[in-house]
Amino acid sequence: MKAMLLRIGIDSTAGGALAPIFDDGSFEYIPIPEGCDSGERKTYRNIIGRKGKPLSEFLPSAIADCVVHYDPEFVTCTYGDPTSPKRSRLLKLEKNDLLVFYAGLDPYNTLKYERGLYIIGYFFVESVIDFNKSTDTEIEHYYNVYENTAHLKRNGSIGDLVMVVGDKNRSKLLDKAIKISQLRDNINGSRYHVVSREMERLLGISGSIQRSSTPRIIIEDMYLKNLKDLLCPD
Repeated sequence: MKAMLLRIGIDSTAGGALAPIFDDGSFEYIPIPEGCDSGERKTYRNIIGRKGKPLSEFLPSAIADCVVHYDPEFVTCTYGDPTSPKRSRLLKLEKNDLLVFYAGLDPYNTLKYERGLYIIGYFFVESVIDFNKSTDTEIEHYYNVYENTAHLKRNGSIGDLVMVVGDKNRSKLLDKAIKISQLRDNINGSRYHVVSREMERLLGISGSIQRSSTPRIIIEDMYLKNLKDLLCPD
């Protein structure tokens, strides 16, 4: 078994904002804007979040009516990516591996939390689909079964898409976020997010997790156990 940590969700480069974290540790999962022609109809204004408000309430008004790229989605539990190097990393996942999602969150009317990177959900992998190796019949089946998948709502070629399907009974969008980062000063005076000391100890990973182009992999049994205890404490 192994685990992969992958950054997702709206951020300063994709949408120009961060999703909110609240006083009780709960949060809104806010996907990035859709950057391609798509049949998606959900926008930040018409998606009602877990706090009962449109997601646009937490975002700049300029993007309120943007169509979203809802990826990952936690209904049929799918996540897809056609780009390098992430697609090659995703292809290494196997059944029962963990795909862990983290996102940038910003405190909303609270002093209990700070801006940072937080784990917000996870899949226990059920299967990994390489569309380059799928038959036309199989692809038609995927379109019918995984209609919530953002990449399958796009108009045009699916390209080099790799799609991870999570076990719906064991995959989850968390109720409360788990902070995994701390800020470090760069040599030029800017600041960036690195794995916090506590998470270095628990998960055996370190260094910058600002970007998601190279997902972090955990393979050691001790660190995998610690990760599962964090995600599923009961």
